[in-house]
Amino acid sequence: MPSQLHESHLLLFRNQPALAAELMNGVLSVGLPEFKEAEILSADFTDIQPAEYRADMAIRLCNEGSVFGIVLEVQLAPDKRKRFAWPAYVSLLRARLKCPVELLVVTPDEAVARWAAQPIEIGRRNIFTPVVLSPSVVPSLVDEEAARANPELAVLSAMAHGFDEDIDRAARIALCAHAAISGLDSDRSKLYCDLVIHSLSEAARNALRNMDARTYEYQSDFARQYVAQGREEGKAEGKAEGEVNGRAALIVRLLTLRFGPLGPGERSRISAASIAELDAMGERLLTAHSLGEIMSIAS
Repeated sequence: MPSQLHESHLLLFRNQPALAAELMNGVLSVGLPEFKEAEILSADFTDIQPAEYRADMAIRLCNEGSVFGIVLEVQLAPDKRKRFAWPAYVSLLRARLKCPVELLVVTPDEAVARWAAQPIEIGRRNIFTPVVLSPSVVPSLVDEEAARANPELAVLSAMAHGFDEDIDRAARIALCAHAAISGLDSDRSKLYCDLVIHSLSEAARNALRNMDARTYEYQSDFARQYVAQGREEGKAEGKAEGEVNGRAALIVRLLTLRFGPLGPGERSRISAASIAELDAMGERLLTAHSLGEIMSIAS
């Protein structure tokens, strides 16, 4: 049965089919033809071959007809059976689309990437070579504008580099990903947020938690929403009490987006929290694993 990590990678490509082509063109230098649209196809090849010939995903690039096909496989560990199945996937999709097809293997593990990139001898002079996307070649997105233009790539970048030795860079990439997904619908935003957080090492989570929202530019989206909006709502009241209420209301909205609807008891504890407690809750919101971890701050 596919693991959560396997399905998480597929989700990004399913939500943005053109991402596979962008990575193959821009990062892996495959040199794909021009296309106007990318669409997901059935990855089940049972109409031609037995049922075991089922890839993770099949993508068609279109430009007034099919111009290129991509068989996408997320690989978490070596599997010698795939070295027999992968050439079949490509041949069968090529027969279906009647255009060139490549296999793209996406893996979060460098050792698996080296295994997957080995040429496959089909027979005589026929050699099949997969195209492999390893963590080390996934772009490190630390530019907020570029991340917003491609949220799925921003999340993939955070997932690929969450355990980098450069802890500060891993945290910066994660913050940039959060900025990119903040404008998405609530369901996708919450899901992507979880993917980013759970892809970070403990050291990167600590670095993320300790970053100062007042001075760190990549925290700007969260900081503007949390601090500036809280101040604006506080000004509307014209009193310190209004500032507390404004921040508390924002914390409720952010927690609801992150963890789902809050209960009456949780809302009451947030309403009774001090500004310092609300600030602490806001700082921990991006890195907490559970609602209880944040609620423990409030008295």
